Amino acid sequence: MTTPGSTTTAKVRKDLAAGFDVAKARQDFPILREKVQGKPLVYFDNAATSQKPQVVIDTVHEFLATYNSNIHRGVHQLSERGTEAYEQSRKKVQRFINAAESREVIFVRGTTEAINLVANSYGRQHIRAGDEIVISAMEHHSNIVPWQILCEQTGAVLRVMPISDAGEMLIDKYEKLLTSRTRLVAVVHVSNALGTINPVHEIIRLARRQGVPVLVDGAQAVPHLKVDVHELDCDFYAFSGHKVFGPTGIGVLYGKAELLEAMPPYQGGGDMIKSVSFEKTVYNDLPYKFEAGTPHIAGVIGLGAAIDYVNGVGLDRIATYEHGLLEYATEALSAIPSIRIIGTAEEKVSLISFVLDGVHAHDVGTILDHDGVAIRAGHHCTMPLMQRFGVPATARASLAFYNTKEEIDVLVRAIHKAIEMFG
Repeated sequence: MTTPGSTTTAKVRKDLAAGFDVAKARQDFPILREKVQGKPLVYFDNAATSQKPQVVIDTVHEFLATYNSNIHRGVHQLSERGTEAYEQSRKKVQRFINAAESREVIFVRGTTEAINLVANSYGRQHIRAGDEIVISAMEHHSNIVPWQILCEQTGAVLRVMPISDAGEMLIDKYEKLLTSRTRLVAVVHVSNALGTINPVHEIIRLARRQGVPVLVDGAQAVPHLKVDVHELDCDFYAFSGHKVFGPTGIGVLYGKAELLEAMPPYQGGGDMIKSVSFEKTVYNDLPYKFEAGTPHIAGVIGLGAAIDYVNGVGLDRIATYEHGLLEYATEALSAIPSIRIIGTAEEKVSLISFVLDGVHAHDVGTILDHDGVAIRAGHHCTMPLMQRFGVPATARASLAFYNTKEEIDVLVRAIHKAIEMFG
C-alpha cells in the first residue's frame, strides 16, 4: 500500500503522465479547433459542461440517422435495435460506477432531477416533522433547494455542516450533527465552486453508524475520479452525463435496489406501469418504475459512448495528468499578487476559483473572452458558499484532460491584461 507522498506513488504518477498524449486526445474533440474572437479557443469551463469527443457526436448522429425509434414498445427492428443500445448503456453505467445490478441505474435528466427524485419519493415517505436532513455549506443549489422544499412541506429541519477557510468539510462538526433525529445525509463528492474532493468514505461511515442513509452528488466527481458505489456504500449517487463528455439532458441516479423497490414512483405515465385501469395501476419493476414516458434515448446512447471513451483514455491517466495541470495553474495564478484563490483544500480536482482585487468576476470573464479564454464567472449556483467566503462571485477555471499548460499560460497573460485595464 502506498501513501500520496510516497516514492512509489510518485513513480506511478510519472509513468501514467508519460503515457498520456494530450495532443492526440485533443484531436478527438472537434470544438477545440474553433476560434473565439479570432483567437484559438481555450476552454476552461468544464465544470459547467465538458466538450464532446467525435465518437459521442457520431454515436448520437448514427442513432438519429439510422435507427431512431421509441424503445420498449415496438416489435419492429428499429425499436428493438434502439432498446438494445439503450439497455447496453445502462449496463455500461453499472460497470462504470460498480453498481451491483443494472436495475439500480435510473436514467434521469441530470443530477438535479436525480436529487429531486430522492427528495420527493424517498423523502416524502420517510421524513416527518422534527426530523433532520444534513447537508454541507458547499452544496450546489440543486442539493439545497429540494431539501428546503421537503422541510417546508414536512416540518423537518435542515442542518448544515460547516467548512474551513480552506474549503474542507469539518468532519468533527459533522459527527456532532448526526443525532437520533437525522434521517438523511446529502453531500457533494467534489465541490463545483472550490474543487475540493470531500471525504465521502468517512461521511458515509459515520452516518452508517447511526443507520442514516447517504446521498452523494457526484456531478463533479465522475469526470475526474474513479467512483465505486459498492466500495463507498452510499445509498444514492447522482451524476450528469454532460459533465463526463456525454450529451446534455441525461443523467443517472444510482440507488440500492432495496431502497428503490420500497420507494413510490416519482412521475406517472407510460412505461412505468405493468397495467392500468380506472380502478388501479400496477407499477413496473425497477428501473422502469422511475422512467415515465419516452426517455432521452439519444442521450442515453451517447452517454454509453462517452463512458466507453473515458474508459479508453483511463481515469487513472486522466487524474494524473489533470493533477499536473492543477499544480501548474495554482503556482502560476498564486504568483499574481492581486489574485486570491478561493478553495485551497489539500485534495482537489483540476478547478481553481479566484477573485481579482478591484475587478468583478464578470468583468474578468468578459476580458478573458476577448483572448478566446472561456471561464465561468458568478456564484456557480452556490450562493451560501459565496457568503461563507465573503465574496459576491468568483472567476472559475475548470480544467479537463484535453487542456494544456500552454493554455494556462494564455489564461495568465489574459489576467494580466485585465489587471492593466483596471489599473
